[in-house]
Amino acid sequence: MNILLTGTSRGLGLAICEKLLERGDTIYAVSRTKSDDIIKLEQKFSRNLLFKAADLSEPEIARSKIFAPDFISASVRLDGFVSNAASAYDDIATNMNLARLENMFQTNVFSPMILTKYFLRHSLLHSNGGSIVYISSVSAHTGYKGLSMYAASKGALEAFSKNIAREWGIKSVRSNVVSPGFMSTQMSAKLTAQQREKIYARTSLKAETSADSVAETVAFLLSEKAKSITGQTICVDAGTI
Repeated sequence: MNILLTGTSRGLGLAICEKLLERGDTIYAVSRTKSDDIIKLEQKFSRNLLFKAADLSEPEIARSKIFAPDFISASVRLDGFVSNAASAYDDIATNMNLARLENMFQTNVFSPMILTKYFLRHSLLHSNGGSIVYISSVSAHTGYKGLSMYAASKGALEAFSKNIAREWGIKSVRSNVVSPGFMSTQMSAKLTAQQREKIYARTSLKAETSADSVAETVAFLLSEKAKSITGQTICVDAGTI
């Protein structure tokens, strides 16, 4: 399958990219920068990994780079789109800064929406349906101090996915959300050990979420094995309560 995947350079995006490459998919990978890990994957999967640098905080500029003759041209049949790229703006509501809030929503909400528009156009052009997977966050389902604005961006994405499933199911397009729990990534690196332990204490398994488990779930939702699953949010969060 041909899959468009955003936010691939590190963390969960890198894990998803590697998982899909290992099963033989061709990945159109998008990130602001090309990390050393992506370069290593390019060397290992030279035929199946194509990379484009794009800043998703500028949705239309990013779209013009991604859906372009030198990357995803009109002749490319896309089978899946995984929207993983995200930025975090963590603060309490009384300290809200509109410019930072807008920048986060550009990356977390508006870019996925714009890329979905063009994924759907490709699907209609090739009459092949397809599967969309949006990466959300446990913060959209349970409260954490300082995450109200970030959670709002993920909640918007979940609502968008639900309605895309309803709108485009008639064209065999499936749309689902994977909502991971706390993982050790660059976005969470600022947390102290004490903060991490408090988060783990809120899970049934008393542990962080496995990025590999999340990647496996994404791979499943993209596959034909999940052909009857759409409009859903799948929580992979170690049983966060």
